Amino acid sequence: MTSRVISDARPRSRLGWLDGLRGLAALVVVYEHALDPLYPELRGVTGPWFDAGMYGVMVFFLVSGYVIPASLERRGSVSGFWIGRAFRLYPLWAVVVAAALLLGLTGFDPLHRLLTDRPASAILGHLTMLQDLLNVPNLVNVLWTLSYEMAFYLLVTALYLVRAQLRSAEIACGFGVVAVAAGGVLPSALLSRGADATLVTVLAVIALVGCGLAGVLSSRPVLRRAGAVVLGVVPLGLIALNGRLPAWQSLVILATMFAGTALYRARSGGLGGPRAFALAGSVPVAAVGAGIWHGQSFPWAWVITVVAAWATFAAGMLLAERRVPAGWAWLGMVSYSVYLIHPILLEIVDGLLADPASVAWPYRVGLGVVTLAVLLGCAAVTYRLVEVPAQRVGRRLAARGR
Repeated sequence: MTSRVISDARPRSRLGWLDGLRGLAALVVVYEHALDPLYPELRGVTGPWFDAGMYGVMVFFLVSGYVIPASLERRGSVSGFWIGRAFRLYPLWAVVVAAALLLGLTGFDPLHRLLTDRPASAILGHLTMLQDLLNVPNLVNVLWTLSYEMAFYLLVTALYLVRAQLRSAEIACGFGVVAVAAGGVLPSALLSRGADATLVTVLAVIALVGCGLAGVLSSRPVLRRAGAVVLGVVPLGLIALNGRLPAWQSLVILATMFAGTALYRARSGGLGGPRAFALAGSVPVAAVGAGIWHGQSFPWAWVITVVAAWATFAAGMLLAERRVPAGWAWLGMVSYSVYLIHPILLEIVDGLLADPASVAWPYRVGLGVVTLAVLLGCAAVTYRLVEVPAQRVGRRLAARGR
């Protein structure tokens, strides 16, 4: 959901399908989060059959898996990759976090109790962007996906440094198998039960990731290998033992991202096509199986959501040679802003409608249209004034570090 740098043998104009997918995913996530403050009746109709929010983020995860490893390999520089990622993610993140804090401090949207009771854990956890894997409540609900993005970056870096980056298809299949076989017995928040344990875990993760990054940026091969091991072990340990989501679902997310990478390699000719497609294709099967096996009842919504997300991505690949309409391409370009900003606007809408079901539909539809227009306007502004300048600075700094 956050990726813009793409490496591929084909011209950039022929990768507009990824922007189209981002644009679609962003709108679907906005729709999901607009249900409670605007259209609660629709949730009872569609909720048992389709999870629009999970559909959107699964499409985003597939896109990230497709482009992120290619970005690292195109750069050929771990330091350049991380500088680029930092300037891609954190500037807009900081703006949205500041807006959320302002809503909380003014009482418009009170902060989660654990954020105020454990300020050190909350601040440090969010700064790592791993807060969802550290038992720290998300200041903004959509920030949980960035924790999985960050975990993926750490794993991709580790695999690149130990020269195992071409094993993405096998890794995706492996995560899928583990999700089905062991996802239901692995614990949640094992390392962060209680305020003291949470802070210790946050500090330990900061120290380990810091040491790992220092190691991989070292000129000494032994330190680079040691750093790579640390960067690989930390996210795996958090996902297996300490995530907010059930472990099987976290493992499915990782499997999905690595499957996206496998599809990129197969499509760009860098890996055996039929085998890679087969291994990647096992991931949605494993995702459905994990949901059925570990769910309390047959999860029709999960099954349909997984199938729909993968079908959407497959359709995008099949139509990749077609020109994407300019509006969809633009929406994909500003999708990170749309994704992070829309919860702030919807919190304001929620404050305006105490009981949305009691308000006439024409008024709510009109308010939804106005909210979407404001959202797209804000996204255009933050993309132009925050995202683009920050990425420009990141590219300059990354170039100096080569």
